Amino acid sequence: MTKKWGLIAVVAFSLYAVAMYFYFFHIQNSGIPAALKGTVADPSTFMTAQELVLSEDLSKIRNFLFFIATPFEWLLYFIILITGISRLFEKWGSEQKWPILGNAMYVFWLSFLLFILQFPLNYYKYTLSKSYGISTQHFSSWLKDNVIDFWISFGISVLIVSVLYWLIQKSPKRWWLYAWALTVPFSIFLMFIQPVLIDPIYNDFSPLKDKALETKILSLAEQADIPSEHVYEVNMSEKTNALNAYVTGIGDNSRIVLWDTTLNQLTDEEILFIMAHEIGHYVMKDVYIGIAEYLLMTLIGLWLIAKMMPWIIRRYGSTLKIKQMSNIHSLPLFLLISSFLLFFSSPLSNAVSRYQEVRADAYAMELVEDPEAAVTSFQQLTKAGLGEVNPSLLVKWFRYSHPPMVERIMNVKD
Repeated sequence: MTKKWGLIAVVAFSLYAVAMYFYFFHIQNSGIPAALKGTVADPSTFMTAQELVLSEDLSKIRNFLFFIATPFEWLLYFIILITGISRLFEKWGSEQKWPILGNAMYVFWLSFLLFILQFPLNYYKYTLSKSYGISTQHFSSWLKDNVIDFWISFGISVLIVSVLYWLIQKSPKRWWLYAWALTVPFSIFLMFIQPVLIDPIYNDFSPLKDKALETKILSLAEQADIPSEHVYEVNMSEKTNALNAYVTGIGDNSRIVLWDTTLNQLTDEEILFIMAHEIGHYVMKDVYIGIAEYLLMTLIGLWLIAKMMPWIIRRYGSTLKIKQMSNIHSLPLFLLISSFLLFFSSPLSNAVSRYQEVRADAYAMELVEDPEAAVTSFQQLTKAGLGEVNPSLLVKWFRYSHPPMVERIMNVKD
């Protein structure tokens, strides 16, 4: 029975992957509308012929990889369950004297197995970005970042999983509500410490060296009442040629951050427009709206999981090798359902995010009143990342938390 279900799952994933490949490489058309050809939104007016070819090829590959990566993750969870690997990891953990150590051992082996199985795909993404001239990161640095990710994720996961399964055991019917209640302070705490404790683990942050530019940016920030005395630059040129700038953190830990690639490739006027856009998010409380949206989606997601998991276990528990939901070996099923819900709810969260980005662009236009800088900054962002200017609706719905560049450019050009 295990071989039968495993074979069905592998065949289903393979057919899905072939369908996605056929769609992205033979059906999808992401060219810009005829009415926009020759305008500032037409990539042929600001990208070279080689950049256009590279952008088109890279976008197809990126989109294909995005749409197979998450279902591949589902396949791994399913196989880990039906082969009894999850129960084996629980058995190893049960040999520990303290329950928290048993949970830690289970989470470690599950995380490590997933890390190894997903490593080839992640490595391919890295080499892809490297071959197209976007990533500048040496393999050793890339691997170091992945190892750091693993251990940070492991530490947080042990805490979350231990509390989660303790709640499931103590309150089988209301665990989801109590888990959500704990999510609120935990999420806010992570957002508060991220700029000062987590981000510096990966990159070196330092006050902006260009003091004249810093003065201009802080002047914009002052108008928005952002509590920041410095603008920080981060040495991302060691890892990428892409451009970025952002306002991160909440309360007194708010930070204005510029990648050094942005400083090196954009003019002051273009940088000021980008920073005005980020300040717009702060002014319109998009960070707090994002927290509220996340908490609402988490509440709905946990409630759905609380309804779906017991039903699945009752019906397919023997196939999935799950005795009861309160056993930690049911975690891959929890993760599978969570990933499934997150994937299919992403069009909604992306739509909200795109709306916020449009508002932030409009705010930036009012603040700096420089349409030319706005247009050229979007063009430079596209060139640096070999971005897709006008993706298909499917890609836009599932991948784009920002409006496509063709829309952003046309919105600000006047």
